[in-house]
Amino acid sequence: MHSKVNYDMLHPTYKALYDIVGEENLLKIYELFRGTQLQLPMKMYDRVSLKQAIQDGKLDNMTNQEISLQFGYSPRWIKSVREKKV
Repeated sequence: MHSKVNYDMLHPTYKALYDIVGEENLLKIYELFRGTQLQLPMKMYDRVSLKQAIQDGKLDNMTNQEISLQFGYSPRWIKSVREKKV
């Protein structure tokens, strides 16, 4: 298979993406987002959605620490959400 991308000539940002996702996905990202400045939130998971899941009991089988590690929010915040559960 012949490569469509000349890796050595890529911009450092595109080199990093190439290393992470591979050539095919890099080309998809480039086509969808080129020229767009992306700013990614520090948290991957939405606070409101996580709070709702905790309040709905969807994470009752997990400890505060486990939720913290998986979703990136502090155990203290998780505890406060659980304590406000009606």
